[in-house]
Amino acid sequence: RTQEAIDEANRARQLDPLSPIMGVSQMEAYAAARQFDKSIEIGQAISAENPTFGAVHIFLGHDYWAERKYSEALLEFKTAAQLMGGKNHAEFVAALDAGFHSGGWPGALRKGLEVSLAQRKAKTEYVGPLEIAELYADLGDKDHAFEWLNTALQEHEYSLQGIRTDFLFDSLRSDPRYAELVRKIGVPQ
Repeated sequence: RTQEAIDEANRARQLDPLSPIMGVSQMEAYAAARQFDKSIEIGQAISAENPTFGAVHIFLGHDYWAERKYSEALLEFKTAAQLMGGKNHAEFVAALDAGFHSGGWPGALRKGLEVSLAQRKAKTEYVGPLEIAELYADLGDKDHAFEWLNTALQEHEYSLQGIRTDFLFDSLRSDPRYAELVRKIGVPQ
């Protein structure tokens, strides 16, 4: 399935080579196939060709996160926040950065969670439960990760469709709750 997605994304990019969003689709396909280097290569080209297209930096940040290149991930998230605006996103990235400088990546995740949970409670802008689940999963807190994944299911969060390829949920795959969640979502096994 991942090769089919890559082929489809590549065809779409060939049909519309100037569209940065088609390039992001390519990035997503390669990231789903765990070809993060290729996704980063595409993202860097998109960024060079479209210096004000902020969305590419979010995907680059996730790719660097997958590669455990946390400084690079933070830089990309900061760039996205600057280009895209959004008070919540800027606060979240600032918290990640502060936490990283004081406690490494686990510190970044904890600070990011603090801010995300406060933002969700304040309801000033939407904060997706899947994003919170990812932070908990990367911290190794499976119970809270599943709690927020179930919230994402209850809220019909569209992003759940990528649960089977999201590297941040690798630590959850052996847990019986994961198989049950995937079954409830209806994602093909």
